[in-house]
Amino acid sequence: MKHYLAILFFIACSVAAGAQQDNTASTAEKPKSLLIQFSGMLLTEEGGRLRPVPYATVYLPNKNRGTYSDYRGFFTLVVEKGDKVRFTCIGLESVTITVPDTLTQDQYSVVQLMTQDTINLPETVIFPWPSKEHFKIEFLKMDVTPELQRRAAENLANEYLSEARKNPDIVPYGGRESANFYLRQQAREYVYIGQTPPMNIFSPLAWGQFFKAWKDGKFKKQKKEDD
Repeated sequence: MKHYLAILFFIACSVAAGAQQDNTASTAEKPKSLLIQFSGMLLTEEGGRLRPVPYATVYLPNKNRGTYSDYRGFFTLVVEKGDKVRFTCIGLESVTITVPDTLTQDQYSVVQLMTQDTINLPETVIFPWPSKEHFKIEFLKMDVTPELQRRAAENLANEYLSEARKNPDIVPYGGRESANFYLRQQAREYVYIGQTPPMNIFSPLAWGQFFKAWKDGKFKKQKKEDD
């Protein structure tokens, strides 16, 4: 009788341990089956052609995490079935899509088109004086001194304008030029992030341009002008 009870107790323990292992395995596999590698391309229409949308924000609004597209408009992100993914970029309308919850694979790819976002602002007229009448009074009272006339003549002189065309450093950069230069620097840093940018000293094209300029005598002309 004792042997039979021991055998029954052993069988019961084995069944309970197996059920617990099955439950643990199913619990561990369940979250894994929900994970999806979500990848895709972001495109927009410009001038009748499709172009990639670089450095657009791709994030999950309900989970406060995400990524951004590279300079080719490509992105990849780990999501779960049923997650909402939002794409945003300055100048383009935001787009929100939902990852299908009926996927049978652990990968999902899309090509998302983003449209231009046009904002029309009301007309605003800014005057340095309270009204046009005040402007007329101040304009008539303005005393143009000989010093101001001399400076205006120097700024409009043909010699100064010709020198400014040859040497752009004389004229300071405008707002648009400064913004373009800053954005180009940022784009270069993003492209070569985590690696060393290429140097022109190793570029055969740069050496070819250098030897051509040397043969054409551009450096001699520049030296004579400096002297």
